[in-house]
Amino acid sequence: MEQLISGVAKFQKEVFPTKKARFSELAEGQSPEVLFITCADSRIDPNLVTQTEPGELFICRNAGNVVPPHSSQTGGMTASIEFAVAGLGVSHIVVCGHTDCGAMKGAIEPEKLESLPHVKEWLGHCRSATEVVRDRHGALCKDHLDEVTCENVIQQMQHLRTHPSVASGLANGRITLHGWVYNIGSGEVLCFDEQAREFKPMDERYRAMFGELADSMADKVCG
Repeated sequence: MEQLISGVAKFQKEVFPTKKARFSELAEGQSPEVLFITCADSRIDPNLVTQTEPGELFICRNAGNVVPPHSSQTGGMTASIEFAVAGLGVSHIVVCGHTDCGAMKGAIEPEKLESLPHVKEWLGHCRSATEVVRDRHGALCKDHLDEVTCENVIQQMQHLRTHPSVASGLANGRITLHGWVYNIGSGEVLCFDEQAREFKPMDERYRAMFGELADSMADKVCG
């Protein structure tokens, strides 16, 4: 806690004054462009990885970067997604998984979670990912961790499409979904290519692909 308290003091004395104008704007409201859904893992810092400032990302975090499918039962993720999309009008949604994910380890071996019943139940939302990988190999084990991590991002994107506000935004060209996997050890970010159905490094090819997608969306909206 000493480090946190010292950090607050440093923020107030050294950081806040240099960004005072920006914080004055934010004091009146927010208008983020991106809903960023990622894991609660302490090693993940969305603003550090994306080099964004306060007010630029609407961040939702939980064990396993899970998006429960839409239902009539209200939950924190459901409400946050609805608020970000229908209330704030975000135009991009990123689902970001990461390497060495403890939640994915638990999803692969749920029998080891008997002492964590709420965690076990929560990770039931990842079952589609583990079943896809199990079917692909005929079995499932810890050696499939990276593959399950990637597949989980894809499946959570599928869950996002069941949320009414997201479905409406996608149908009308207002929202784009992105699937990422962040490598903690190397800093690399892999991005899901919908056409190739595979994850590729974020590089010029990805930026070019995104540019083409943005142009096609604009044509759809204007056409």
